[in-house]
Amino acid sequence: MTTAVELFHTVLGPPGAPALLLVHGWGGDGREWSPHAEVLAAEHRVIVPDLRGHGRSPVPDEDNTPAAMAHDLMALLTCLGTGPVIAVGHSMGVQVVNLLAIGHPDRVRSVIALDPAHGAHGAELDDIPLRLAAYRENGAREAASFVAGAFSPQAPPGLRTAHIRTVLGTPDHVIAQAYAGMYTDPGAVGIRPHSEAYLRRRIQPALTVWTSAEAAEWESRHLHVPGSHVDHWPATGHYLHEERPERTIAVIGEWAARDKH
Repeated sequence: MTTAVELFHTVLGPPGAPALLLVHGWGGDGREWSPHAEVLAAEHRVIVPDLRGHGRSPVPDEDNTPAAMAHDLMALLTCLGTGPVIAVGHSMGVQVVNLLAIGHPDRVRSVIALDPAHGAHGAELDDIPLRLAAYRENGAREAASFVAGAFSPQAPPGLRTAHIRTVLGTPDHVIAQAYAGMYTDPGAVGIRPHSEAYLRRRIQPALTVWTSAEAAEWESRHLHVPGSHVDHWPATGHYLHEERPERTIAVIGEWAARDKH
């Protein structure tokens, strides 16, 4: 049984307001949600954690996986005494919030998934063994090379550098364990057939935004909960919430307003 880690987190907004949980991805931390949190806190209780092994949260020697991270989030929500949250995740953070939603359906009202780290197939699937070997060998330095290529030409100045610095500060073993936890460990959900199986288990409505038209079309075929929707944002890098913060804030706010009814 995984022992929960006491996560570093910040909370903004009125205590009695509907709760939003904003979850970063692999090699990131909660600072990337700062512009969104400030605006959304006007009408919501906004909870922004650093996942285990990332940012200012404790760094376990083992089990730095999405499943363990979801367990940590459940402990955090219990400690904070929130009602059901709208869980927003980016990349690996989507796996984490979906696993939270599946494992603790009473704690998640709905999910917003931004460029998920699931659905791997084709060339991406073929590359997984080599990538994992490289992460085990070179850790954060190898991850920084991947992150450097994850932005569109329209990305704001400094965004790429900020993320490279953040991922380089993530412990090497966390990089490798988290990647394995996404794609190769027993129970990992990142490969497309496994992704399809775990999406069928999610009972909450979800809004998913992809930067890949093919991935958006694939996931749209697997919607089974009324009110769910898949969108495609072209000409946008993987860190879409930071490349397009105003649009992201508007999408989260509109979804949250609809979710009240």
